[in-house]
Amino acid sequence: ALARMAPLAVTALYDEVALFPKPGLVSFVDAGSHRDMDGQTFMRSLFALRHYFPQMAVLGAQRQGFPALEACGLAAERRMLAATQGVNTHRGAIFSMGLLCAAAGAMLARDAAVSADALRQALLDTWGDALTARCARRSGLPGGVAAHRHGLRSASEEAALGFPVLFTTTVPTLSTWLDRGASPETARLQALMATMAVLDDCNLAHRGGREGLAHARNGATAFLAAGGMAHPAAMDTLRSMHTGFVARRLSPGGSADMLAAACFVVRLVRGAGTGP
Repeated sequence: ALARMAPLAVTALYDEVALFPKPGLVSFVDAGSHRDMDGQTFMRSLFALRHYFPQMAVLGAQRQGFPALEACGLAAERRMLAATQGVNTHRGAIFSMGLLCAAAGAMLARDAAVSADALRQALLDTWGDALTARCARRSGLPGGVAAHRHGLRSASEEAALGFPVLFTTTVPTLSTWLDRGASPETARLQALMATMAVLDDCNLAHRGGREGLAHARNGATAFLAAGGMAHPAAMDTLRSMHTGFVARRLSPGGSADMLAAACFVVRLVRGAGTGP
């Protein structure tokens, strides 16, 4: 079962980059608000990371301490940067998806019934305390400082809480729309917008300040209020939002990480070869 982790994780990250239109984000259509990367950069990064995810699953199955997970993640980050000539394509995903692979390893090793709740619980039970301690250590780093300056929850804090937005918004939205018979692309776009509406996306705050984050959240909230992907003009609205985000150089990278993570979780729960 652990051997499934690599294809599931890499496929989930591919699901995210292949999706279009996503406001401000890189796809195979264009580079969004990014000047230093494109879809091909993402593909080189994914190829470099393909061995990382099963390594994390094995560490998780062995209940290794957080320092072992962190060392594995930092090594993966170095491989990513070597493959992309120094461009940070997947640092956030290395952290979040890596932790989820480790939690999946821990969950499968204890023969627990596979579910999203069991995955979240395995993460919190095994590394919750270490992730909380990590937050305190990182509060003085740029991401932590930016988060606290804007009164936001950092990515580190989100992880220490067991990724609440992922498990209470992104995964349920993706699952619900798939169950309704929506296409995978439609379900993913709906899940992305639902996430953008509520996540403290520090990528947005870093690029556009509190105002940029509010602009993105308000746009996503209005999109959902109008019916989301069920609205006949949904794709036109998303293309228009994409143009607007690029003009403001806004990129909801944190929300993109949560979408990829949700694709991973839903596929894991539903069994390889099915799901989103």
